[in-house]
Amino acid sequence: MDEDKITELLTRGVDKIYPSQKALDEVLRSGKKLKLYQGFDPTGDKLHLGHMVGLKKLAAWQALGHHVIFLVGDFTAMVGDPSGKFSARKVLTQQETLANARTYKEQASKILKFDGNNPAEVLFNGDWLGKLTAIEFLKIAGNLTYSQMVERDMFQERMKQNQEIYTNEFLYPVMQAYDSVAMDVDLEIGGKDQMFNMLMGRKLMRNMLKKEKFVMTTKLLEDSQGMKIGKTEGNAIALDDKPEDLYGKIMAFPDEAIAQCFESLTALPMNEIPVGNPLEAKKKLAFEIVKDLNDEEKAKKAQSFWENTFQKKETPEDSAEVKLGKNLLDTLVSAKAVVSASAARRLFAEGAVMDMTADKKITLKDNFIRGHIYRIGKHRFIKIK
Repeated sequence: MDEDKITELLTRGVDKIYPSQKALDEVLRSGKKLKLYQGFDPTGDKLHLGHMVGLKKLAAWQALGHHVIFLVGDFTAMVGDPSGKFSARKVLTQQETLANARTYKEQASKILKFDGNNPAEVLFNGDWLGKLTAIEFLKIAGNLTYSQMVERDMFQERMKQNQEIYTNEFLYPVMQAYDSVAMDVDLEIGGKDQMFNMLMGRKLMRNMLKKEKFVMTTKLLEDSQGMKIGKTEGNAIALDDKPEDLYGKIMAFPDEAIAQCFESLTALPMNEIPVGNPLEAKKKLAFEIVKDLNDEEKAKKAQSFWENTFQKKETPEDSAEVKLGKNLLDTLVSAKAVVSASAARRLFAEGAVMDMTADKKITLKDNFIRGHIYRIGKHRFIKIK
């Protein structure tokens, strides 16, 4: 049984293991318990389904008795990870990053255990990065070379397009790499888009501590074009979304991503993952995720809500009641039905605002009518007071 769990731990949802899966497998089968972590930069105040991939993998390690660290990158978030970004990120203050992270432990506790036997540990990298003097940081950076940094694909692409690379972005991998040294870990987990940063940590540990750190990269949730899913413009699919909203957002996933989502986001045995009917498979996926993040009863209610609303075309009478604002955009923003006025404009432009009572789409030229129920986007409903 334990051997099967080790095999699944090293393969399910995993992209690559450095230096090799075989080397890590041998360590685990020797009975050694490892100290491992994944870092979560609080650039926003919500953990989303993309984060859930790593959290599920951390939970699997925790279940086998290994020491898991949930690292909050309050200091690195001020710089901003340039991974996958072809323009500089907004610079945050530490007050902003700490405020964003205020409920991270509560959100992560939907998946990780922070009490009882073998609890996960919460650390903040500002506790060591924020105390480094300039000369100390330069000495750390001296263990990595310019040629190693500049070979990064993203930086190469920016240079080809004559776009700027700011020094703080260039030094971000050094800061993230030092996290591994400061905690003296055995292994780091992260999405495959974090491979460069994590391998810098592996090199830094080898140079500073004379220790080999394992790196495990996880597969990303992507569609057929390689675009990340689980996140929409300005509106991530949060772990603490209302069950009905979470279920509905998952039902909007592209069909080709279903198998990967089952593998990375659920504990369903791989031989039980449904195939054939994409709609039924997606409903099963949504049910399993909502159940894991809430409970089975809420998952059943969320599924019933979706089936009644979208399959049977029934209108939910218990829709959130909102007051009329100055105009359509103000009403939606004030009711928190959208994240911004620009997001609302996009929905109207796409014909995604529906008067369910009158059974017609509405535009910015129309008005909300008191007593009517409206669908905003694909899964949110409001009733005008």
